[in-house]
Amino acid sequence: MANKLTRFDPFTDLTRFDRPFGGLQELFEQFGMQPFGRGGQSMPSIRMDVSETPEAYTVKADIPGMKKEDIKVSIEGNQVSISAESRSEKEEKEGETVVRSERSFGRQSRSFTLGSEIDDAKASARYENGVLELTLPKRGGGSGAKHLSIS
Repeated sequence: MANKLTRFDPFTDLTRFDRPFGGLQELFEQFGMQPFGRGGQSMPSIRMDVSETPEAYTVKADIPGMKKEDIKVSIEGNQVSISAESRSEKEEKEGETVVRSERSFGRQSRSFTLGSEIDDAKASARYENGVLELTLPKRGGGSGAKHLSIS
């Protein structure tokens, strides 16, 4: 039975050539922390898909659990910014005594630049089932910033 025991070696990850420090990165990721070795970049909190046709860009951004009133979209030239802010307060009472009170606040944002100027007068935004869909028609000239209303 003693022959089947494996001795733990904490330096095993250091000697792997295919993924040195891989185990340490996985440990950081399990706790939601940014592991080292990624050049200081982390995954953006708003994930999105951008598609392009000759006439317009379509952006689909995943922002689950938000109300459309808490999402802001602004366009300035060919730069698009999406931000969302959530607030939640929960209180449990037994009679007049507060048993538990929780508050959470969060903010997500993402800005990106497109290859062409956006016609902000024709741009539209729609939020449904946790997905924000932007339709951003292309334009030749530039103008000031515009904030889109979300339907």
